[in-house]
Amino acid sequence: MSYIEFDKNKLINLGYSLKRELLRSNRAGAYSSRTIIGCNTRKYHGLLVAPQPGIDNENHILLSNMDEVVIQRDASFNLGIHKYPGGVYNPGGHKYVRDFNTEPIPNILYRVGGVMLRKELIFAESHDRIMIRYTLEDAHSPTKLRFNPFLAFRNIHKLSKANFDINDKHRKVPNGIRMRLYNGYTPLFMQFSKKVEYTHSPEWYYNIEYQEEMERGYDYQEDLFVPGFFEVEIKKGESIVFCAGTSEVNPATIKRAFTAEVKKRTPRDDFENCLRNSAQQFIIKRDGKTWIVAGFPWFDRWGRDTFIALPGLTLVNDDPKSCKAVIDAMLTDLKGPLFPNIGEGSDSAYNSVDAPLWFFWTLQQYADYTGEKKEIWNAYGRKMKMILDGYRKGTDFNIHMQDNGLIWAGAQGHALSWMDAVVDGKAVTPRIGLAVEVNALWYNAIRFSMELAEASGDDKFISKWKDIAEMIPASFVSTFWDEKHGYLADYVDGEGADWSVRPNQIIAASLPYRAIGEEISMGVIDVVQKELLTARGLRTLSPKNINYKGTYFGNQPERDRAYHQGTVWPWLFGHFAEAYLRIHGKEGVNYIKDIYKGFEAVMTEAGIGSVSEVYDGDPPHLPGGTISQAWSVSELLRTHALIKKYNRKRK
Repeated sequence: MSYIEFDKNKLINLGYSLKRELLRSNRAGAYSSRTIIGCNTRKYHGLLVAPQPGIDNENHILLSNMDEVVIQRDASFNLGIHKYPGGVYNPGGHKYVRDFNTEPIPNILYRVGGVMLRKELIFAESHDRIMIRYTLEDAHSPTKLRFNPFLAFRNIHKLSKANFDINDKHRKVPNGIRMRLYNGYTPLFMQFSKKVEYTHSPEWYYNIEYQEEMERGYDYQEDLFVPGFFEVEIKKGESIVFCAGTSEVNPATIKRAFTAEVKKRTPRDDFENCLRNSAQQFIIKRDGKTWIVAGFPWFDRWGRDTFIALPGLTLVNDDPKSCKAVIDAMLTDLKGPLFPNIGEGSDSAYNSVDAPLWFFWTLQQYADYTGEKKEIWNAYGRKMKMILDGYRKGTDFNIHMQDNGLIWAGAQGHALSWMDAVVDGKAVTPRIGLAVEVNALWYNAIRFSMELAEASGDDKFISKWKDIAEMIPASFVSTFWDEKHGYLADYVDGEGADWSVRPNQIIAASLPYRAIGEEISMGVIDVVQKELLTARGLRTLSPKNINYKGTYFGNQPERDRAYHQGTVWPWLFGHFAEAYLRIHGKEGVNYIKDIYKGFEAVMTEAGIGSVSEVYDGDPPHLPGGTISQAWSVSELLRTHALIKKYNRKRK
C-alpha cells in the first residue's frame, strides 16, 4: 500500500477530492499542478506551466488540461472533468476513477467496463516538459484512446477568453504537433512515444469555472482552446507516453526518458521523505542563478522568505552548495543595506526591515554546518558590515538605530515586518517603531558578526561594535519586558507598548544570541504555548484579543485582514521548538516530537505531500493560502533536525 493513497469512495466525492491538489516542479521554475482527479479548480492549475522569457519571464499556462477518451465498440467514455456554470461537472470522468497514489510517481487508475487504464505523471527535472504514461492494464476488446488538449497560453494570474487573435495553425512534428497560439510564446510541442493520428478541429470551450478562485473573490470563468484531437490504438499490457514541452523530442527516446526520470525520484514513502521531496521543489536554477520560490503555485522570489527557508531546505538535506549559491544570488540584488522584499533586479521592492537581518541568521546556520567562520567573514564580511553600518546610520523607511542601540523602523502606508498585509492602502499591522523580533535579530546579527570577526582577527570591527552589543540586552529588556505581563511587547512606538500576544516574541527566545535571559524566555514560551500554539503552528494573535480572526477565508481584503490577526503559520513552530528545547533540553523532546508528527496528517490535505502556507486559527485549522510553502516545509525539516540533535544529547 502506498504511503499516500485515495480510494474510489474518496475520489468520486467531489467535496473531498477537489480540495486535494498535486504539484510537481522542475529545477528551472516550471511546474504542473491540478487536483488529484484532474479537475482544475484554480487559475494556477495546468499540466504544463513554464516561464516565458519572450513575454515577461513569469510563469504561463501552456497546456491547461487533457481530456482522455476510452473508445471501445464505437462507444466513447470521456475521463476528463471540468466545472461549468450552475454547478455542472462535465464530462463526469471522476466516476471512472478507482484509485490514486503517489508511488513511485503520481498515478491514477480508471475503470471503464472491462477496461483498466493507469495514468502516471512525471515532470522532467531539467526541462519544461510534462510526461504522462498510459498503460492499458486490462481490456476485453479492441481499445482506442483519444486525447483532447485544452490550451491556455496565458499568465498564471490572468484568465483566457475566446478571441480572434489566436493562431490556430499547427505544424506536424514526429508523432505529434507544434503550436504557438500567440506571438512571443515558446512553442508547445505535444508528442507521443507511438505514432498517432491527429485531427485538426479548432474549438473554444466556454466558461470553465475555477471554484477556488470564486471562493477567493477573483474572476473565475475561462475559455480554453482545443485545437483538435489525437487518436491511437492501444493493446492490453501496452504503455504509451505523451509529453508536452517547450522543445521537440525524438519519439524514440520518450519512454526511456520517462523511465530515467522515475529512477531519479526519492520515494514519498514516509513523512520525512515527503518533506524532503517538497523542499527540493522550491530550489530553482535558471539563467546562471539559484534561488528559492517562496510558495507554489503563485509566489515568486521573496527575500525574507528565502533567508528563513534556506537552512531547512538545503543544510538539513546536506546541500550546502545550494545554500551558498542562493546567498550569492541574493547578494547581487543588495541595495545599500537592504535586500529585496519581493522581485529581483529593476523589479525589486525593498520594503523589508527584517530580510537583511534574517540574512545574518542564514549565514549563521551555514557557518554552524561548515565550521568555516574565517572563510565566511572573508567572503561576506564586507556586505555584513555594510548592512550593519546602514542600519546604524539610517536608511530608507526611517530604519535607524537609536541611542540605546535598538532599531526603529516604519513609515505610514508601509508594513516592513513579515506581518505585511495592506488593505486599501493601509497596513493591517503597521508595527511602526521598535519591533520585538527585528531587535532580537539585530542583536543576533551583531553578535554573530563579532564572532566571525574574532575568528578572523578583525579587532577593528569588534571595537566598533562592542559597546553597542553590550548595551542592547539592557535596552531590549527595559523596552519590551514587563514583569506584570510576563511576556514581551510586540512593538513599542512613541505612544507606548503594544501588549497584544503575538508570536514575534518567540524569535527573541529562539535565536543563537539572545538579548533575554532564561527567566524571560520561559515567560515568553509559556504565553505562546498557552495562547498561540496549535497543531499547525502558531497563531498570529491570541484568541483573547478583540481583533482576533479565527478563519482565513473570503475575498482578498477579508483574507488580508485575517492574515496576521489570528491565522496560523507553520513556519513559526520551528522557532517555538528551538526555544522550547533550549529551555527544557532532553525532557522536552517528546513534547515537540508529538506536535511535529501531528503535521503528518497534512500530507493528504490541500497540497498532497507538502505543507500549506497558513491554517485557520480556529479548530479544525483548515488549510489556506498556497498549497506548498517554502518556509512551512523548511521549518518542519529543521524541527526534525532539532529533535534528532536533542535526542543524541539524551544518550
